[in-house]
Amino acid sequence: MPIGEWLPSNKRKRGLVLRSDICISLPRPWIPAFAGMTVYFIEGVPCSLKLMVGKYQMEQLDNDMILVTTAAASALLSGLLLDAGLGEPKRWHPLAGFGRLATAVEKATRRGGADDAPPWTLRLRGAAAWLALVGGLTGLLWTIKPHDGAAGWLGDVLLLYLAVGGKSLAQHGEAVRTALAGGDLEEARRRVGWIVSRDTAALDPQGVAGATVESVLENGCDAVFGAIFWFLLLGGAGAAGYRLANTLDAMWGYKTPRYRHFGWAAARADDLLNYLPARLTALTYALLGRTAVAWRCWRRQAPTWKSPNAGPVMAAGAGALGVRLGGAAVYHGVGVERPPLGEGRPPEAGDISAALALVRRGVWLWAGATALLWGMGHA
Repeated sequence: MPIGEWLPSNKRKRGLVLRSDICISLPRPWIPAFAGMTVYFIEGVPCSLKLMVGKYQMEQLDNDMILVTTAAASALLSGLLLDAGLGEPKRWHPLAGFGRLATAVEKATRRGGADDAPPWTLRLRGAAAWLALVGGLTGLLWTIKPHDGAAGWLGDVLLLYLAVGGKSLAQHGEAVRTALAGGDLEEARRRVGWIVSRDTAALDPQGVAGATVESVLENGCDAVFGAIFWFLLLGGAGAAGYRLANTLDAMWGYKTPRYRHFGWAAARADDLLNYLPARLTALTYALLGRTAVAWRCWRRQAPTWKSPNAGPVMAAGAGALGVRLGGAAVYHGVGVERPPLGEGRPPEAGDISAALALVRRGVWLWAGATALLWGMGHA
């Protein structure tokens, strides 16, 4: 349980300081055995964070602290630690509830309008539904969440934790890798079908591995880095709003007869919200992998991809890993020949773990860079 205590006057930097120790047990390989987290409040506002590994912790608030950040950076690190340690809620996940709400809103919005209605009518209805869901709920979160003090900080941590899906992505990816490495192709096909929209029934082992690596790289942006980006810009409400928009794109952003026009606004909004995060994600992959190859693939192959954001992310990621992705795939019963991505050998089961490790290293690179930049800016 959190323990609060007032620090003696000789340990205060300024004002009144409350130290709150929060201990979190995290499974390997995220954090070895046990980690402690200390958040310092100055005049009711979280001002710094100290991370400790092992059974010893520092007792003084001074310039020798392991890590000093502002409230925003400490909230980011705390939300990421919660995701790494706890993962998604097993029951009553807000995004699952949002999906059911979106289905109900879609039915209500479509009522009285056939799928063969004029395109502009379907686009208008889809845009209205998107605004009601994403705009309405994001605005509500922004309004009701405190913006100052400990309550605001805790609200940001909770919203980021619910918006980031790093551990869930790792669990899904590892489930496919385990089945594939164990020779259970049917189970691998079933598992990869949970995280991709293509048809998986006829995939061979290379196809399963390639589909999973592509999903890990793309969802590294959608479920992790994009949420972090909007959190740093607009706090917890920004991260939550981004994930709501991303969820609607996953539900409505298809070029099927049902959603080609109704889902137009959801797809375009997701493209816009992901434009900068996707390029920062691609840069992250390039920096942490085969940099020269990743940069070359990004520059040459991304423009050939239909998606303006998936292209840079997957091209740079495939190049960073040294594998070939893209190629033929079947979506909703229709075969599609996609442009090639990356360079090197065909993907295999071990490349799923490599892709997950790339995302994980990128997360902590972003966290460390954020703490450093915020600390320098508030030194």
